[in-house]
Amino acid sequence: MSFDQYYLLGRSGLRVSRLSLGTMNFGKDGFHAPYGKTEDEVRPILRRYLEAGGNFIDTADFYTAGASETILGKLIADAGVRERVVLTSKFTNSIDPGDPNAGGNGRKHMIRAIEASLRRLRTDYLDLYLLHTWDRITPVEEVLRTFDDLTKAGKIRYAGLSDVPAWYAARAQTLAEAHSLTPMVNLQLPYSLAARTIETEHVPAGQALGLGITAWSPLGGGFLTGKYRNSDKGLTGEGRLSGAGGGLEWNDQQWELLKTLETVAGELGVTMAQVALNWVVTQPGIASAIVGASSAEQLGSSLAALDFELPAELRAELDAASAVPPGDLYKMFTPEYQSWLINVGVKVGDKPVGYQPVVRNWVPEKQI
Repeated sequence: MSFDQYYLLGRSGLRVSRLSLGTMNFGKDGFHAPYGKTEDEVRPILRRYLEAGGNFIDTADFYTAGASETILGKLIADAGVRERVVLTSKFTNSIDPGDPNAGGNGRKHMIRAIEASLRRLRTDYLDLYLLHTWDRITPVEEVLRTFDDLTKAGKIRYAGLSDVPAWYAARAQTLAEAHSLTPMVNLQLPYSLAARTIETEHVPAGQALGLGITAWSPLGGGFLTGKYRNSDKGLTGEGRLSGAGGGLEWNDQQWELLKTLETVAGELGVTMAQVALNWVVTQPGIASAIVGASSAEQLGSSLAALDFELPAELRAELDAASAVPPGDLYKMFTPEYQSWLINVGVKVGDKPVGYQPVVRNWVPEKQI
């Protein structure tokens, strides 16, 4: 599973790396400022990714209040690699709290957002443009028409969705196919050993409809690295999840999962983070996993997650430790519950040689 191998993104001809470089910490402005890095600090991170053969880069207009795009655009221009990389950005979040049309997924904001992103990124097109978050308001037809117009105008090459309900993704893709509009090729969602709920609806939808899934937070926000511990004061350890757990709650199953993950990592002689990443990128329906880094060394450790194969028996242990019980409705679709629908005892074989179906001669009744 070498890093210089590329895979098609969804039902498209776009080839991407199995690990995508996340740039949410490029810059020190806005909401993500506490974890941000300066241009000089992130330059070696991007260089390390490109030198390893990576080509899939993820950003958004919301990251560090646009600084992520600005820094990324400069670094890509300096390196002269614009045509080599698959550059991805996203829109939805408000850029002006006083303007009701400066956020959301409406046509007005989509066009305004893409133009601003292109300026910051110093390019005249994006390889992949994603709706960042479902806004619960804008008709999906409006989003699709705008994606289609942006594609025809040469502003974007491919379109996709991030953080939307499975039914929304299914409706969007179905309408795009029915009306010959630009199809979605990517579905970006949170996915890790500690959060597998997308397997119920989103993964099957992506597989059926040609949406390659890109997993964000494949390390559970850092939880799966093993640097945190559970105590009476909550989650402890150095990192953004410390104290109250970064606003997240971790249950007993997830803490037990860490023990299994640590055991598996020990048997393979790799880190817990590398096992967690390897598991994600080799799961059904997953096209790529987004990894961020605070240094080139940390990124190099993440890239090494592709250097080994996870044995079937160890994968089974991780699957069992992280399994999410199906909800009441979905229990009906499991083999145990469906056995009453199908007579599994009936033997089905090929028709005997020379078999010919019986055709009854039908003579219409005489009309009266």
